[in-house]
Amino acid sequence: MKTQKRLAQRSKRRGFRVRNRVRRDAHGRPRLSVFKSNRHIYAQIIDDAQGRTLVAASTLESAVAGAGKVAGTCEMAETVGKLIGERAKEKGIESVVFDRGPFRYHGRVAALAEAARAQGLTF
Repeated sequence: MKTQKRLAQRSKRRGFRVRNRVRRDAHGRPRLSVFKSNRHIYAQIIDDAQGRTLVAASTLESAVAGAGKVAGTCEMAETVGKLIGERAKEKGIESVVFDRGPFRYHGRVAALAEAARAQGLTF
């Protein structure tokens, strides 16, 4: 039980550290926030000044989740990254601040970020 609490606190501290750095480096740019669960991955571009979500994409969408595909893979995260990049380009968003939250920049999070960069988002 103590181990679980310690791991949860470590994750929370990492999230606070990342979020503070994102706020410091934002300079008026919107934030690309990533959340992953065991089954799905979600990405949003958020304007913190207005408190509005500008663009969103996830593996729950029918455009991403095809029949018989497993949503918790790097390939699906890459698809979500491409989709968020395309939607951001349509809205005229070119530069964002990447908010990985308490998740390490590895695996699905890294695949999503690289796919978004390939679509023209800079961060």
